[in-house]
Amino acid sequence: MTRVSPYALLVLANLLWGGNFVIGRAIAESLPPYTLSFLRWCTALLVFLPFAWPNVRKEWPIVRKHIPTVIFMALTGVAGFNTLLYIALHYTTSINASLVNSSTPIVICILSFFMLRERLNKNQTAGIILSLAGVLFILSKGSLATLFAFSFNIGDLLVIAALICWSIYSVLVKRYTGILPGYSTFLICIIIGIGILFPFFIYEAFITHVPITWSFGSLLTVLYTGIFASIVAFISWNSAVSQVGPGKAGIFLNLIPVFASVFAILFIDERLTWYQAAGGIFVVLGVYISTRITSPSGSGPLPLEQSAGANRS
Repeated sequence: MTRVSPYALLVLANLLWGGNFVIGRAIAESLPPYTLSFLRWCTALLVFLPFAWPNVRKEWPIVRKHIPTVIFMALTGVAGFNTLLYIALHYTTSINASLVNSSTPIVICILSFFMLRERLNKNQTAGIILSLAGVLFILSKGSLATLFAFSFNIGDLLVIAALICWSIYSVLVKRYTGILPGYSTFLICIIIGIGILFPFFIYEAFITHVPITWSFGSLLTVLYTGIFASIVAFISWNSAVSQVGPGKAGIFLNLIPVFASVFAILFIDERLTWYQAAGGIFVVLGVYISTRITSPSGSGPLPLEQSAGANRS
């Protein structure tokens, strides 16, 4: 049997995460955000449970010892990140969301400085400044008046809140690497995340009566986000990272906004604006500079044994 190239797996993972932004935007009027996030992780649980449950039975005492941390990881990495992203996609374009989200490695560097007392080198400092400038350029649509008035799109600000959630999760992963077992912890995070999302799902579906349009497209969205964007991308990314290392793999995360932009233009008639292109170049360049020496962190799920985060996605 031919072994799949780790670089092909890296491309596949980021392609699936890029698609998550576009499909979340496309289905925004049919599936409300809490419902989509809840059903996504229920689907992921059904798929992932047979693989991870044997590990949980053996490693539960270790996970239980750190259950407050695991709960916080579930809150930020499973429930918080995805739900805030899906809410944001009701108000902003998938291109904007993916470009802003690509600054996640920079936020992780900043949080690592404050939470883990990691020193920032010159590359990281320069990359942070460059990427943040790019994000502000995207948020302000290239307008100084918008920037000084601080009149940003609420969707873009929610994307920032989402990537902060993921960055906190990633720093916790980094902090507990070698302490918490990866697959068991991820499964428990999914279960706890579903528990956190359940009351919001009930409130959205049965109390506020937010309209839900069930169709073949809605079903495909749940299956795509739950199986492909969550589990297939997760397994592909980690298999590749185990072979080439996080340093080489991290640069592939810059493919997420590329794929998201291409899919958005092809399938949902979005247009790439000049300020998105210019700001995106600054963000990606800043990430590249900041991660040239140190191992980068990204924005999709990654087991604890590997790194501080990879999506979401």
